[in-house]
Amino acid sequence: MLKGKIVEFVGKGDFGLASGSKPDGTYDRDWFEELLSPDEVNFEANVFLLTKAKAKALRSRSKDQPIIEDVPKPEDKQPTVPEPVSEPKAGPMSQTVTLNLRGSIPPEIWNRLGTKLIPKLRSGSELTAQVSFSVSLDGKAVASFESDLRQILADLGLTDKIRIEKS
Repeated sequence: MLKGKIVEFVGKGDFGLASGSKPDGTYDRDWFEELLSPDEVNFEANVFLLTKAKAKALRSRSKDQPIIEDVPKPEDKQPTVPEPVSEPKAGPMSQTVTLNLRGSIPPEIWNRLGTKLIPKLRSGSELTAQVSFSVSLDGKAVASFESDLRQILADLGLTDKIRIEKS
């Protein structure tokens, strides 16, 4: 019920919703005065309900304008102590390591990949992503289903990047 209200408030422009906060005060994804799926509303540490003013500011600001927070953050109240600077240790040069993630992901957490996993992976370099989906259908529905998939891929600009195979 609360998710439904958040979807309604964001659609009407009473509030905004954002996920994946960045150090410059922006977000990986934000919604304001637009349709939002209840699946996108998650009660997690990196998903934020925004005031109308902040959501508007995010939408209208240029990249050079900082966003001014209305509420001071708790960490701003703490006295800061400079951390000691250590000299780099002599030794072998740092080498680049590539991590590959493979496995099955349950449908109930697919939306959370965009708010948790992908922002973390984007903090590295040379990120690539590949997908593999498999769905079973009634033979009579295959033609229209495949046509719908091709249209969706075309709308996303992925026609030349993802191929549909029957087995």
